[in-house]
Amino acid sequence: MRTLRLSSWADFEEKLGSLRGWAFRGEVSAQWPLLTSLGRKVLTYCPDRALWPLRESRALRIFRRKAHNYLQDSSALDDDLRTLALMQHHGGPTRLLDFTKSPHVAAFFALESASNDAAVYALNTPALWYLAPEGQPHLGRDAIDPRVGGNFEKYFLDNDQPVVWFGEPSAMDRRLVAQSGLFVVPGRIEEPLDKVLEHYRYEEDLLLKIVLPIGVRAQAMEALYRMNVTYANLFPDLDGLAKASAYELEVIWERLVEDYQASLDGCP
Repeated sequence: MRTLRLSSWADFEEKLGSLRGWAFRGEVSAQWPLLTSLGRKVLTYCPDRALWPLRESRALRIFRRKAHNYLQDSSALDDDLRTLALMQHHGGPTRLLDFTKSPHVAAFFALESASNDAAVYALNTPALWYLAPEGQPHLGRDAIDPRVGGNFEKYFLDNDQPVVWFGEPSAMDRRLVAQSGLFVVPGRIEEPLDKVLEHYRYEEDLLLKIVLPIGVRAQAMEALYRMNVTYANLFPDLDGLAKASAYELEVIWERLVEDYQASLDGCP
């Protein structure tokens, strides 16, 4: 994986011209590996890797058994990817990595809470669409599609296939739509995404790491705010609106400052 360190927000905008059609993920720390929440969980608390498939399948089974109580339409639980998306949406550890078709949404998630250098990862989905792991042409994207019944168990649950699938569930919730979201599903959860992609042979970049120095945050956040890339729009509910208020603490417009100062000057 190649790393590109930028020095300004303008550099980021310029770089996007060569990444048309790619997918993006923002990470608040440039030091974090691209591991799934499930990978982090089992690596930390479940040392016996032979039991990982049993643990993952059990978590899915229990979620399915109980989640119907909270759903108006429980048919989503019949679909492996939609079930995983529901778990991910509500904070459960899964083997899904959230990506977006919008580099600006990814930059927002990278920088909004950053206190040090952040990163946006760019995945070459146009190239990956037609690739398969080296020497295993039968493991192409269409063949391993987890939206097809039985494929998740066959190609992912055993955690032994060096595959990467990307795409959207058959039905998308409002949050996924608002974020132009899609999921990346690795076949091995103990390996960062860049390591899994090493099993794919391609002459150009499949994954690019773009480091955004903390010094560009203020300029970037203002630009994103003007694009309407805010929590209120990315999370179209009361939670998103409440989170969006955090940026209002950071930014204050000159006219407000002038009015406030004028009110102080007018005080006896």
